[in-house]
Amino acid sequence: MDADEKIVRKLSFMQKSVSYLKSVDSRSNELETNYEMRSAAERNFQLVIESAIEIGEIIISEEGFERPKDYETVFLILGKEGIIPEDFAKEFAQAAGFRNVLVHMYEEVNIDILHMFLTERLEDFDEFARYVAQYLNRNS
Repeated sequence: MDADEKIVRKLSFMQKSVSYLKSVDSRSNELETNYEMRSAAERNFQLVIESAIEIGEIIISEEGFERPKDYETVFLILGKEGIIPEDFAKEFAQAAGFRNVLVHMYEEVNIDILHMFLTERLEDFDEFARYVAQYLNRNS
């Protein structure tokens, strides 16, 4: 499987998880009181973010860009190299920090931050997917 195929597969998986997250009713307090819903939302956010990171790492490797020192840097390099806009890259890189909280500090995930990502940052993943699709189109 070549790099483009891997990226397309990961984009598809990412979009599936984003679709689930869009179905979560973040306006109700159910996210706060329903353990299963909250756990599913947290896990899907982790998967969405990790998919975006892996896509970025594939592009960086294929293009021979500088090696990222951490997950946040993956997006900053994509911005610096013109794969995604730099301003967007700086904002989107915050998702890597949220991923670290979800993975390493899961018992301390703040419901307000989870709610903010659901209501204000979820569209960022659709935007990232559009930029990656543009990248794929340019290279095919």
